[in-house]
Amino acid sequence: MSHSNDLFERAQKIIPGGVNSPVRAFHSVGGTPFFTKRAQGAFLYTADDQPLIDFVCTWGPAIHGHNDPTIKAAIATALESGTSFGTPNLYEVDMAERIVSMVPSVEKVRMVNSGTEATMSTIRLARGFTGRTKIIKFAGCYHGHVDSLLVQAGSGALTLGQPDSAGIPPSFAAETIVLPYNDTEALVGAFKRYGEELAAVIVEPYPANVGLIFPHPGYLESMRQLCSRFGTILIFDEVMTGFRVAAGGVQEKTGITPDLTALGKIIGGGLPVGAFGGKAEIMDFIAPLGPVYQAGTLSGNPLAMAAGIAALEKLTSDNPYSRLQTFGEQIRDALLSAASQKGLPLQVPQTGSMFCLFFSENPVTNYEEAVASETDHFKTIFQHALKNGVYLPPSPFETCFICSSHEGSAMIRACEVLSEAIKSL
Repeated sequence: MSHSNDLFERAQKIIPGGVNSPVRAFHSVGGTPFFTKRAQGAFLYTADDQPLIDFVCTWGPAIHGHNDPTIKAAIATALESGTSFGTPNLYEVDMAERIVSMVPSVEKVRMVNSGTEATMSTIRLARGFTGRTKIIKFAGCYHGHVDSLLVQAGSGALTLGQPDSAGIPPSFAAETIVLPYNDTEALVGAFKRYGEELAAVIVEPYPANVGLIFPHPGYLESMRQLCSRFGTILIFDEVMTGFRVAAGGVQEKTGITPDLTALGKIIGGGLPVGAFGGKAEIMDFIAPLGPVYQAGTLSGNPLAMAAGIAALEKLTSDNPYSRLQTFGEQIRDALLSAASQKGLPLQVPQTGSMFCLFFSENPVTNYEEAVASETDHFKTIFQHALKNGVYLPPSPFETCFICSSHEGSAMIRACEVLSEAIKSL
């Protein structure tokens, strides 16, 4: 028996499903999940010593590759002074200043411990600031496992065939209006009916938990205009896209500025972290200045802040975005070429270091089209890739991530393996 199989047997006895996050269980791709014992650069190394070229990149944070020496050194330096203080610390001020300087919408920012905490806090803050209760979200957009947001969600919930969750009172979900993404008419209609009741619209500006979807021209602009007209808070969930598609996220690329932004992943350098920020007048409604309560024992943890500061410094000094775009185009073109030779309809939406595969005749523009795409092909590709040393997200509805270490032989090999996988279909 392999070490990973043995570990999974042990884990299933004492961890629900044997995993600490559902998509890791490989339910949608089949087989037994591997366990990782170390990671370096573009590679994971399994408990059975198999090297894997990694296109999950710890689900987004590892934009500089695994075990980056600069980030590692920053953590080691911070560790000398302690693991947690329970008081304000120097690192969190530095981090806040960097976020404010890089993200267009953020005038003030509060650190939390996860992307879920960040989105949860933006919703509470929007409701507290506006005095309203209803929110709009979009089918297939995943904003963490928040009760009012886990309605027609993407990510692991979609992968498991349960885009909702047990344990959420219907009254919570009743305050959430779910609309199809990229449907301006539906958005206008919702504002006409509920406009004076809408506290917030929350959106992944590039939905990336149902594959990767891009907005139609003018769609996000219409969303911004409607929110401004009705006094509704526009929230961009840039937990995935923040600092990855550009230093300032999608809002930098598009020039569309939300009122609040949820952040995470890269700003922790691989350690648990989240943040939310936006207009000062809204952020000042957070305690201790305002009536909206939010707190966290480990918020602004010095180790996480030190790691995140190092990650952001590297983005500023190295400016890897043009290289990452080149890597993304390289793998996109290889996949499309292989599918064309095979005669398979394949869409590979890609921006910078993010891409996914949709086996569909036409570009996928919303949740319904995503779930209607052919997913069995992805399962075959996943297993072929894993057997030959390439690790893709274990779900057809997740986005793949590239890091700055995906270059040279690693990228060449990955393109070869994935092309072979497509041609084997």
